[in-house]
Amino acid sequence: MSEKALRLGTRRSKLAMAQSGQVAAAVRQVTGRPVELVEITTYGDTSREHLAQIGGTGVFVTALRDALMGGEVDFAVHSLKDLPTEQPEELVLAAVPEREDPRDVIVARDALKFTDLPRGARIGTGSPRRMAQLNAYARTHGLDIETVPIRGNVDTRIGYVRDGELDAVVLAAAGLNRIGRIDEVTDFLSVDTVLPAPGQGALAIECAADNADLIAAIGELDDPFTRAAVTAERSLLAALEAGCSAPVGALADLLADGQIVKEMRLRGVVGTTDGSRMVQLSTTGPVPQTHDQAMALGRELATEMLARGAAGLMGERAH
Repeated sequence: MSEKALRLGTRRSKLAMAQSGQVAAAVRQVTGRPVELVEITTYGDTSREHLAQIGGTGVFVTALRDALMGGEVDFAVHSLKDLPTEQPEELVLAAVPEREDPRDVIVARDALKFTDLPRGARIGTGSPRRMAQLNAYARTHGLDIETVPIRGNVDTRIGYVRDGELDAVVLAAAGLNRIGRIDEVTDFLSVDTVLPAPGQGALAIECAADNADLIAAIGELDDPFTRAAVTAERSLLAALEAGCSAPVGALADLLADGQIVKEMRLRGVVGTTDGSRMVQLSTTGPVPQTHDQAMALGRELATEMLARGAAGLMGERAH
């Protein structure tokens, strides 16, 4: 029985397949069992509507979770930022491996940096979070940009720049790294300019809750610092009652004194997509040692943000 292949549920996109291939290799090492990829089409892959219109939350995840709960696959790999903050009882996040670069990046024509784009530059992104922060930065730094809603995979998005339809597009560094296209980036956006989506750059490996042996084996791939950070970020998102298509940015990072990690800082931002109103705050505390401590860090910052009017900036509240 030990040689029976483990079935890994994955989306079909080039990026999802690359991520899942990397996880499959790691799972092979820790379990000693072969892993086969099972491709699953999700609603988010087939719908041509903008994410904000189809609700965003869970559109890339539901079909994978259904396959997992139905026993069609043994485990699934998600981009953590796509996961709804509510965790179903039947499923367990067995591992959150070490996070890739969480930053957003620009791919622009003529190898331009964000701040060097011409007046009236058209920048494509499907993310209200990116729009809000880019527009806010432009307002405060005297830049004149237009953010244009787009959908599609990496090829499609970069294609808009290559074809001259757009001056630049915004993408996640992690995704480009994973498909070997990071050299096409013309500018890395500092997290001081654009805070990433909660969980950006991290992967989630999910198993059925009753599969204790597999959970234990895959648990070896877990990175405790990454898990604490993304748990705090997602707790903030949940406490703001915002879905993953809401204009919320969050990043938890570790503050070290030399080699010794001292504290965790959590930064959060929410704003209107035109960048005219923003609530941006941060909090710092001891590095969370438990799930509950990480959750508390996120809730604490969300409470402060709501007190400053964050709820009114998110458009439609998630249901």
